[in-house]
Amino acid sequence: MASARRNFDKVNFGPWQIKTWYFSPYPLTDGEGEDALGHGRTMDLFAGTVNRENTGGILWVCDRCFKYMADGTSWEVHMRKCTRRHPPGRKVYQRGAHTIWEVDGAKEKLYCQNLSLFGKLFIDIKTLFFDCDNFLFYIFTDADSQRDHVLGFFSKEKVSYDDYNLACIVVLPPYQKKGYGMLLIEFSYELSRRAGRIGTPERPLSDLGLRSYLAYWVSTIIRFLRQLLSVLPPDVPPIKTVGHLPNLSLVRNDTDMTPSSQKRTKRTKGWDGESASPSSPEGSSASPATRDSLSVGAGSLAHMQLERTYETVPALDGSAAVHVLVRCTLADLASATNLRVEDAAFALNECGLLVRREGEGNTTTIAVSREMVEAVARERNVKRMCIDFTKVLL
Repeated sequence: MASARRNFDKVNFGPWQIKTWYFSPYPLTDGEGEDALGHGRTMDLFAGTVNRENTGGILWVCDRCFKYMADGTSWEVHMRKCTRRHPPGRKVYQRGAHTIWEVDGAKEKLYCQNLSLFGKLFIDIKTLFFDCDNFLFYIFTDADSQRDHVLGFFSKEKVSYDDYNLACIVVLPPYQKKGYGMLLIEFSYELSRRAGRIGTPERPLSDLGLRSYLAYWVSTIIRFLRQLLSVLPPDVPPIKTVGHLPNLSLVRNDTDMTPSSQKRTKRTKGWDGESASPSSPEGSSASPATRDSLSVGAGSLAHMQLERTYETVPALDGSAAVHVLVRCTLADLASATNLRVEDAAFALNECGLLVRREGEGNTTTIAVSREMVEAVARERNVKRMCIDFTKVLL
């Protein structure tokens, strides 16, 4: 289906003049400067003035309350009177000057309708404009000494029978390519984890949305595999023993913690979907191949035992190398990273980790080495998570 022709060429939004990307059904009329309790039905608006040709026009939008106007004079008058300093609703995340606000579409209908109309200028396939009652909006802001400035937002259904954790997401063009979109995606998955759900974004995904989510899925899996296939945590100092081989099962991996356990520590490592339980006494024998059990789960949602095998291989020069071997199913991997199985499979295929196959049919085994994981990490520029789970206010 072809996109509707853009009805505004540019939008003046606070200090920014932004070139619009797509059509948005703003119901501008001769009385557009008057306050209203809400918009009419969507079909009434499509049958009215929204389809008029205005491809060379400029839309004026308040960057505080998202009220829209057709001329600069009305906008200047409104800006002198607008007293809103931050989005309505409650804070659910705050890290320094960055805050995520949760806004109920039923309680703040006009604000959310105006926000959706503005977001539609930069989204092609979504149709959420006026029926906001069943949605929650999570608005990302950056504060200065005067007020909070909106950088982007995402919306999600209050009740989704398909466990969708995000309906649409927008980062305003002046603030893109700064990691803010990834932060919002990570926060949406944290909401699902806290609700005991395996979430996924609403389909269909736009091309830009697919790229963003693929980056999130790949990064989440790569960070988890890095931990899973590591003999030692990255910050462990050299281990020296006299008279016997080192007991690696006693080494505590500080990166394998749940978000709740991080709150009790001063040092934050971020949550990569993995929580480690203390190693069992059975894995304490010093032998060429030691075994332990790694409890992997997305919070309280999934708990399973992935058996790791430490294999010590001697070298010709008398030294030895220790390798970690893990056998798990795709469902185990998806559950451990709090991803849908189909999302995890798509990400693994796209990043090239499904190429080493053994067997056929239901007995097919995929071999993934640490070298392959590191190659994908370099190719995809995998970074640490943007979200700080100690700053979540839920």
